[in-house]
Amino acid sequence: MDAILKGIEKITPFFEKLSRNKYMVAIKDGFMETMPIVIFSSLFLLVAYIPNIFGFYWSENMEAILTKPYNLSMGLLGLVMSITTAKHFTGALNREMPVDNQINATSVMFASLVGFMFLSVDFIEGGITNSYLGSTGLIAAFISTFIAGNIYKASIKRNLTIKMPKEVPPNISQAFKDIIPFGLSLLCFWIIDMIIRKFVGTSLAEAIIVLIQPLFSAADSWGGTALIYGAMAFFWFIGIHGPSIVNPAINAIAYINQANNIAAFQAGQHATAIVTPNTGEFIATLGGTGATFVVPFMFMWLAKSKQNKAVGRAAVVPTSFGVNEPILFGGPLILNPVFMIPFIVAPILNVWIFKFFVEVLGMNSMVAQMPWTTPGPIGAFISTGFAPLSLLMMAIIIAVDVLIYYPFFKVYDKQILEKEKEEEELLELEEEAEGIDENLLEKSKASEKITNVLVLCAGGGTSGLLANALNEGAEESGAKVHAAAGSYGSHHDILPKFDVVVLAPQVANYYEDIKQDTDRIGNKLVKTGGKEYIDLTRDPDGAVKFILSKMDE
Repeated sequence: MDAILKGIEKITPFFEKLSRNKYMVAIKDGFMETMPIVIFSSLFLLVAYIPNIFGFYWSENMEAILTKPYNLSMGLLGLVMSITTAKHFTGALNREMPVDNQINATSVMFASLVGFMFLSVDFIEGGITNSYLGSTGLIAAFISTFIAGNIYKASIKRNLTIKMPKEVPPNISQAFKDIIPFGLSLLCFWIIDMIIRKFVGTSLAEAIIVLIQPLFSAADSWGGTALIYGAMAFFWFIGIHGPSIVNPAINAIAYINQANNIAAFQAGQHATAIVTPNTGEFIATLGGTGATFVVPFMFMWLAKSKQNKAVGRAAVVPTSFGVNEPILFGGPLILNPVFMIPFIVAPILNVWIFKFFVEVLGMNSMVAQMPWTTPGPIGAFISTGFAPLSLLMMAIIIAVDVLIYYPFFKVYDKQILEKEKEEEELLELEEEAEGIDENLLEKSKASEKITNVLVLCAGGGTSGLLANALNEGAEESGAKVHAAAGSYGSHHDILPKFDVVVLAPQVANYYEDIKQDTDRIGNKLVKTGGKEYIDLTRDPDGAVKFILSKMDE
C-alpha cells in the first residue's frame, strides 16, 4: 500500500495542474452560476407532473402555465452557459494579461452569446428554433466561449484594436477598443456555421449531438459509470477535488440526460438515463465524494477510539448534508491507505445498484434537480419523482456502504486505539493555538475597523463551517472580525469587499491563480491544510486568533 501511495504522489502534480486548467475551471464555474436556474425550474416540473402518479392530470392550459418557467429557464440553459462560461473564462485570460490592458468581460460575453446563436439556431417563418438553446446546446456554448475569448485575447494582446485619443471618456474608448475583436469573433462564427451547414446540413449544435450520441450509451454503461464515479473518488482520495476534474468533462452529457429524463417523464414514459447531476450527488457520492454518508455514524457509534468518536460526532451533521470535509480531513479518509478501497469502490457499487433499479426494476431515473445539500436519501426520493422503489434502493445502498466500509473502519479504529493507549492523549481534540500573540486580540477589540473575511470552498458548504466559527468566536471575544462563506468561481465580483480570503483545503490548489487577483486588489490570501482547517472550524476562539495572526504577518 505504501508503494501505491508513493506512486500516487508522483502523479498528483499532473492532476493538480489539470484541475486548474482554465477551460475546465470556466465550465465548472459557469455551471455553478446556473444552479438557481436548474433547481428553481425543477420545482415547477414536480408540481406539474407528480400528480400524474396518483391519476390526477392538469388541464392542457394549466400544464402549459406550470411548465412555462421551466421552458424559459432550463430551456435556455445553453444560452445562459454561453454567458456565464465566457465571464469566468475571461477572468482566467485576464490573469495572463497586463493589468493596464485587460479584456472586457462584458464584450466577450456578448460575442459568445451571438456566436452561440450562430452555432445553434435555425431560422423559421416568424422566428427561430429553440431546440438547441437548452442543455442540448451546451457544447456549442463552450465552443463559442473559447473561440471568442481567445480571439479577444489575441487581438488585445497584439493591440489589434481601435485606439481613441486620451480625451475620449473611458467607456466610449472601451467600446471602440472592442469593435475589432467582436467583429473577428462574429466573422469566425459565421464562417464555421457556413462550413458546417455546407457539408453536414445542420447547425453545429445538432451535428455535435449526433456525433457524440454513442457517448451517452457509453457513459450510462456499467463500465462508464464505474469509470466516471470511480475516477471522481480516486482524485479526491489523492487530495484533489475530484468533481473539479470529472464534472466539466461529463456535465454536458449529464444535463442532456437530465433533459431526456424529464421529457420522458412528461410523456408518461420510463426515464432511463443514468448519468445525471443528482445521480452523482445523491447516489454515487451519497454524503459526499467517497459515499461517506455512513462513515461518521460508524465513527460515532461503533468506534472504541475516543478520537474517532469525537470525529464522528463533529462530522455527522455536515456529512448528512453532503459536506464531508470534516470526515475526509478529520478521519482522515483521504490519503489514508486503510480507506483507499472502500472510498473508491462504494461509489461504483452505489451507482450500479441505482442502475439495476432503473433498468431491471423499472424505477424512474432522476427527473428533477434538487440542491446538492439535500440529504441524500431525501434527495434521491424527490429527484426520482417520489418513486416508492427509491426508498428501498436507498436502504440497500446504505446497507451496502456499511458492509464495504466496516472491515476497513475496524482496522483503522484499532490502529487509533493503540496510539491513544500509547500516547494517553486525544490527538484530535487539540485546542491550543500555539504562537498566537494575545495582544492581537486586544488590538482588534480596540480597533474601529472590522476585518472582513471571505472563506472559499468548492460549493459553499465547507466554507460555511469556518465562517460560522469565525463569527461565533468574534461575538464571544469581541474581536472586530466578520466572515462570509463563498464558493470558488462565484467569488470574483465580491473580492474587493474583503480584507482576507481563506481557501479551504479542497480549493487550496487554486492558490496561485487567485493570488493574482488578491495581489491586484491588495487583500490577504491564506490557504489551509486539511486537519488545520477542521481544527479551526471546531475552535471559534482559535479561528479568530488565526485570522488576526495572518493579518499581522
